[in-house]
Amino acid sequence: MGLRLRVLIIVMVLGIGFGVPSFAQGLVSNKEAIDQIIKKAHKGDADSQFALGALYANGVGVRQDFDKAQKWLEKSLKSFKKAAVRGNAHAQFALGMLYGEGKHVLQDYVRAREWFEKAASNGNSDAQLALGILYEEGKGVRQDYGKAWEWFKKAAASGNPKAQLMLGASYAQGQGVRQSYREAKEWFGKACDNGYQIGCDRYRELNEGGY
Repeated sequence: MGLRLRVLIIVMVLGIGFGVPSFAQGLVSNKEAIDQIIKKAHKGDADSQFALGALYANGVGVRQDFDKAQKWLEKSLKSFKKAAVRGNAHAQFALGMLYGEGKHVLQDYVRAREWFEKAASNGNSDAQLALGILYEEGKGVRQDYGKAWEWFKKAAASGNPKAQLMLGASYAQGQGVRQSYREAKEWFGKACDNGYQIGCDRYRELNEGGY
């Protein structure tokens, strides 16, 4: 349960890659929506620039063009940096993701951690979750399961379902905290309530085990 669950979550959180961003998914076959993304990208919107780069890289909704993909992804990086310096938590988190994955910049977990910390201090629960993963994996920081648990708990308390899954896994494995299947079941249940099927599956397993 533990390793498989954690791999799934880490992929979901840190696997930014060239995939089409979630806010653009479902719109890619809509020409009007793509036109809006293009228009906003030209106006300097970092999310739209990243989305447009991903669309060109994947050939989704537009003709595949890696030169244009690189152009827009590089523009998005510059825009994210400007917004991050101004204190935009979303941009700070996005920049941490790019450094963590080594996409369009040299991979640097220390810099990823620094941007995640800034975003986390500004209340971004995804950044809090990402910090927990870095502490758990010992990337950019000394491995510390206790601190990982603290960040998972903070993000989970904000209603982040991925963090709720991670927190449940921490309790189930007794990693960074005293093992408690009761607490694990509670947090898996919260993740399930927030629409995460993995949380439902883990909740059911514990329930069937008599916990």
